[in-house]
Amino acid sequence: MSYGSKAAERLANKVILITGASAAAGIGAATAREFAEAAHGNIKLILTARRKDKLDALAKELTDKYDNIKVHTVALDVTKLESIGQFVKDLPQEFADIDVLVNNAGLALGRDPIGEILPEDIQGMFQTNVLGLITLTQAVLPIFKAKNSGDIVNLGSIAGRDPYPGGGIYCPTKAAVKSFSHVLRKELINTRIRVLEVDPGNVETEFSITRFKNDVDKAKAVYANTEPLVAEDIAEVIVFGITRKQNTVIAETLIFSTNQASASHLYKGQV
Repeated sequence: MSYGSKAAERLANKVILITGASAAAGIGAATAREFAEAAHGNIKLILTARRKDKLDALAKELTDKYDNIKVHTVALDVTKLESIGQFVKDLPQEFADIDVLVNNAGLALGRDPIGEILPEDIQGMFQTNVLGLITLTQAVLPIFKAKNSGDIVNLGSIAGRDPYPGGGIYCPTKAAVKSFSHVLRKELINTRIRVLEVDPGNVETEFSITRFKNDVDKAKAVYANTEPLVAEDIAEVIVFGITRKQNTVIAETLIFSTNQASASHLYKGQV
């Protein structure tokens, strides 16, 4: 997306923390690239995920492209709740004054019906999608409150609005993200801290491969005969929201491809 000078001005020198940024074709990495492009490189990015080598590759890509960009990578597993507070405290001084938190790390595991869902899948989804997101938000929020500014972007899903069979755990985790975002926005009403919720629909990333536990054929079947969104489509919406005037909150955004009308209503033909 092409951004005007206002967007670059509003992003200049900001510190952006993005979780789940290791997948090369994922929403987190795409969002990092989109922020860098919108700011013409005049930005500081904190990129986290479990796969540090992937983060370092993305950092090199960005620093090779933009002379003025600063990138700090940290191996962070948001399911390890006890490590999150220390992670924030240990940030180098140059990156410590966070301006934007993008809670992107998310996980879906399986499509098993209720009654047959593996306990470890239940725990993994709630730890990542809900508890990790809440814990990191609580760790960063005091930084925002101290300066009375900051932006929080929570990645929800159509699944949090429109539950579907086979989503017995994933859908409730994303409903929790929606409820948490609403509460947080209301609690911060007397501040200049913004809360943005972005709810993607059908997006083709590594997400489905993880959901189907590395069964690539099953993952590809989800998108067969459709033209799904890609990570860059969601990244553009995130950066658009953050680069609006400070008094403008794009509170909720539901994003579909043209062949989708709900969580379960997809047209699998020629569009």
